[in-house]
Amino acid sequence: MGTVLQDTGYSVETLSGVLTSSRDFLRPLRWEGPDGGVNRRGMKKFQETVGFSAHILHKIKDILDNDPVFLECSCGKSYLTFALNRILRELYGVECTFYGVDISESLIGKCWGIAASLGFDNMSFTAGQTLGFNAPIGKKVDVVVALHACDAATDEAIARGIKFGARYIMVVPCCQNQLRGQIRSAQALHDLTDFGPLLYRFADLVTEALRAQVLRGAGYCVEVHEIVPPTVTPKNLVITARKMRPGKKKGMDGYRRLCNQLGVRSILEDFLPELFNGENG
Repeated sequence: MGTVLQDTGYSVETLSGVLTSSRDFLRPLRWEGPDGGVNRRGMKKFQETVGFSAHILHKIKDILDNDPVFLECSCGKSYLTFALNRILRELYGVECTFYGVDISESLIGKCWGIAASLGFDNMSFTAGQTLGFNAPIGKKVDVVVALHACDAATDEAIARGIKFGARYIMVVPCCQNQLRGQIRSAQALHDLTDFGPLLYRFADLVTEALRAQVLRGAGYCVEVHEIVPPTVTPKNLVITARKMRPGKKKGMDGYRRLCNQLGVRSILEDFLPELFNGENG
């Protein structure tokens, strides 16, 4: 496992400075503290957002000249893309297109209000399921991101990115519940999973491994990194996938081996039937 916090073109400190240099940016996000900095309530989310932003900018620097189109899945209040929008304008001088999708109509309404307050007219928000989102005609989504999309919502983001053929898919998962009940005493590592907390952690790791293997099988180069120290949040892993050239697909062998060894199955099989129906392995 690697970390990008030290080798990004712009340090976390630099990005933090950009975001805290104006109360006009902090205020609509309710991050403003009495001293003009970030308030205590918003600090954890701020640190997560800055850490993930640094990671994203480091990974996509090869396509920034092409004004990439971003989609944030399960965006909530879209802290991440509001931060990216400001950073890209201030540090790179580029104005990209941002889309956000979330199932909550009330949160989407708040996103529209924040965008208006910030004067960000290059952002658009949609209420609905991630898998049902379609970009406007003529717009190709280049970068799909999700920060702490809960449980299968992370899988929806991965599936939507694969369906779009996005250049980059980057997700920071949260509360992985789908596999825990599938891990039975008959599987090979049952002596490890006899204990509750270990079963929970093991299921989390298996969930992320299966997601990474599916992305690899779909033709992506996949890495796993930390975006912030564990002291900020234990949910600090980001799965990063970069689209490889056509013909570089590695197939689902790694995914199939894990599933067979542990007797489990990812919900990504339901979200991507066109990918799995062609598999023999």
